[in-house]
Amino acid sequence: MPDVRLASPQGRWILLTTVLGSSMALLDSTVVNVALPHIGRDLGADLAALQWTVNAYMVTLAGLILLGGALGDRFGRRRIFVLGVLWFAAASLLCGLAPNAGVLIAARALQGVGGALLTPGSLALIQASFHADDRGRAVGLWSGFGGVGAAVGPFLGGWLVDGPGWRWVFLLNVPLALLCAPVALRHVPESSDERAHTRFDVLGAALCAAALALLTYALIEARTASWAVALSAVAGVAAAVAFVVVERRGADPMMPLDVFSSRQFTAVNLVTLCVYAAFGGFFFLAALQLQVVVGWSALAAGTALLPTTVLMLLLSARSGELAERLGPRLQLTAGPLLCAAGMLLMLRVGPGASYLADVLPALLVLGLGMVTLVAPLTASVLAAVDTARAGLASGINNAAARAAGLVAVAALPLLTGMGEEAYRSASAFDDAFGPAMLICAGVLVAGSVIAFTTVRRPAPDCPRPECRTHGSVLTPPLEGDHPAP
Repeated sequence: MPDVRLASPQGRWILLTTVLGSSMALLDSTVVNVALPHIGRDLGADLAALQWTVNAYMVTLAGLILLGGALGDRFGRRRIFVLGVLWFAAASLLCGLAPNAGVLIAARALQGVGGALLTPGSLALIQASFHADDRGRAVGLWSGFGGVGAAVGPFLGGWLVDGPGWRWVFLLNVPLALLCAPVALRHVPESSDERAHTRFDVLGAALCAAALALLTYALIEARTASWAVALSAVAGVAAAVAFVVVERRGADPMMPLDVFSSRQFTAVNLVTLCVYAAFGGFFFLAALQLQVVVGWSALAAGTALLPTTVLMLLLSARSGELAERLGPRLQLTAGPLLCAAGMLLMLRVGPGASYLADVLPALLVLGLGMVTLVAPLTASVLAAVDTARAGLASGINNAAARAAGLVAVAALPLLTGMGEEAYRSASAFDDAFGPAMLICAGVLVAGSVIAFTTVRRPAPDCPRPECRTHGSVLTPPLEGDHPAP
């Protein structure tokens, strides 16, 4: 049984290690959007390359994150976590030294592999190390400090981009890893799951990543209307079908399909797909809109986006408490509508926009909507399955959110008619930004309707989220295995 106390020196070292590891991935997911215009200009990249700069990371992370958690359970959580940290740092170094867009995109895909190893591992280490009496508080501190890292991300990214350059957005991960890995090896106890003796679903993970990559390619390159695009679309659909077949028939699937026999679980994941598709598309385009159209620096654009994360850090725990009293349905219905209203307010953000009059009101409404929906969304996911499968359910929900975001980043420029050079022209980008916000708002309204018609109040003895404070705007909190109630 885990016996490390939070107040002990070892407990503080474990908390520091896991926060550093998870913050690397959180920082990277928020700062890159701010750096995109500078990356494009420096590397001579078109809009498709910028989309891939975001999505190459998301493809491998979303496709492999469930496998990464299983590897830690089998071979040792500390071992896989440290491997993920070092892998992430090596890929980050390659990103920072990339001579062209192709190398950067390949390195971003490698970063996603490292993220899939370290992201579930950081939470698993806390749950496997701390005494039962301290575990809840340790998870709360981990999620809270991680949220602070997510909040600092856009500001830090903007400062780095405007100062030493966009490459330092990636190079910053190297010293963090060099601090994190030795501390983990020295102070974090090794742990594994004695029950994890089954084979790994490598085929399922490969098919999942392949389906996401092929469909993303088809969406990004669809404007060329080439045979390669058509073949990629067909191959992507085929890989997705094969993934479902493998998961249904495999002895040890990474995503057991019987979990979707719960109508509530399926419905909440549909809501997740809607809301996180909108969020992924919004934060990709908003960072560009503020720089390309409004004319702000990377630092100003990154700082401008902070209110959403700050609101989530301050209010997410209270939102979860409210959902426990009222049930999740009301908040999961109202939250997406508030977010949709925030995105409609972004229609006012154009050339010469004022931060206080135009940008801030939109972000405050959006942030309040996110606060309203994220906590009950996680609670509903956990409540829809048996306690023993809480970690699996959360992992699936987290992967679904990432997949939804990458599809949105791939599809929105296509749906709004953005050309390859749109981000170099303020007028061209502004013309497409408005329709994109309308699409995002429509998807959020669809999520609200699904929630209103399908979500029901959970049973009183269902598992509750341990991550009460959450700051990531691109993914729901990742929960681990829960003790029996």
